[in-house]
Amino acid sequence: MAAERPRPEAARHGERIAKRIARAGFCSRRDAERLIAAGRVTLGGMVVRNPATNVDDASLITVDGAPLPAPAPARLWRYHKPPGLITSHRDPQGRPTVFEKVTAQLGYVVTVGRLDFNSEGLLLLTNDGALARELEHPSRGWRRRYRVRVRGTPDERALTALEKGVTVEGVRYGPIEAHLDRQNRQNAWLTVALAEGRNREIRIVLGHLGLPVSRLIRTAYGPFQLGGLGRGEIAEIPPRVLRDQLGGRRSPANADRRR
Repeated sequence: MAAERPRPEAARHGERIAKRIARAGFCSRRDAERLIAAGRVTLGGMVVRNPATNVDDASLITVDGAPLPAPAPARLWRYHKPPGLITSHRDPQGRPTVFEKVTAQLGYVVTVGRLDFNSEGLLLLTNDGALARELEHPSRGWRRRYRVRVRGTPDERALTALEKGVTVEGVRYGPIEAHLDRQNRQNAWLTVALAEGRNREIRIVLGHLGLPVSRLIRTAYGPFQLGGLGRGEIAEIPPRVLRDQLGGRRSPANADRRR
């Protein structure tokens, strides 16, 4: 028997069942919706068909007959992503993914932002999708910082002009700070910072200036630093530090209260 569609007054309380399943670390919200559509989820003994069904802390939820674990406290990790990994849970081309490397240690997590296949450096991971969306939100104004190696000799005036934004093949990119750190015979190292990066933005914009990127390392995401983390290493950000960085604007519903 399918669970009834939640009444309008119920929708103002609790959270959607697909989100609750994801928060419990069972799977992603999209996969939770698939489980619900397949009739594998029950609420109070009744099969649920609507992923928008609202639940609260007292709701009895099972997946494949097993009780759903309680939501885990919100946690955040720094991960030094090596080049050659896709920032995706699945890759149609069968390339190795970040999650194949970290799931055994961390359980189900999502990324805060992305790094492309050939990029490396700081990638934030969390077990709380709502926290990931909050940390990604442009309203925070958090800058992403990178060390970038390019081929060629940068024109420092052209780099300075990027602070006003640039249009490449009809696409407008926002302000980018780019400074020359070191010029070698054929390559140069730059420090690059931007507040809201689009997919492959640094590679596209620097390529537009005739500076193909040969290496890109994210060194910071807002207040969180790569530091001395080695390739493939993971370090948890202490809950108190996370709360301090949220600045009181938001506290995740399942945030850990440990000191």
